[in-house]
Amino acid sequence: MISGVLRHILRIVFLVLLQGLVVNRLNLMDGMILPMVYLFGILMLPLAMNRVALMVIGFIVGAMVDSFTNTLGLHTSATVLMAFMQPVVLRVLSPREGYEPGLSPTIQDMGLTWYLAFAGTLTLIHHLWLFFIELLRFTPFWMTLGKVFLSAVASLLLMVIGQYLIYSSVERNRS
Repeated sequence: MISGVLRHILRIVFLVLLQGLVVNRLNLMDGMILPMVYLFGILMLPLAMNRVALMVIGFIVGAMVDSFTNTLGLHTSATVLMAFMQPVVLRVLSPREGYEPGLSPTIQDMGLTWYLAFAGTLTLIHHLWLFFIELLRFTPFWMTLGKVFLSAVASLLLMVIGQYLIYSSVERNRS
């Protein structure tokens, strides 16, 4: 159990550092694409995690990203909203029998279609909130919506690649 908690903590810290030191410095399509790799750490937390604990973790992770980007709570509010909505999304995507205890939100445990719906929905919620609150207006609506969509697709693509990299190497180590 402790090793699982430590693994999640190290993954989140690594992803926040990657976001702050590398990804935020990328200028893809004149700033239209801004992948959020740190979301992967939050989305990898166990399915059975308590909503309050998820929101506290979302707050801490968002505050760490805000400290890198000087965005004064934008990432914090977006990650807390995403963490708040995660149980709702899980309920909507729940199989009839419910989730088995101990399952993780991974492609290997839940399947690619389920993961894309789960991570895609939560990433869109996060990005919609983040980019529209950042502007504090709906004037360049279509441009902002395009930025949300492109950034969400880039984030989701990196999460799927991360899933395959992490879990294929774990399976090779077990053999």
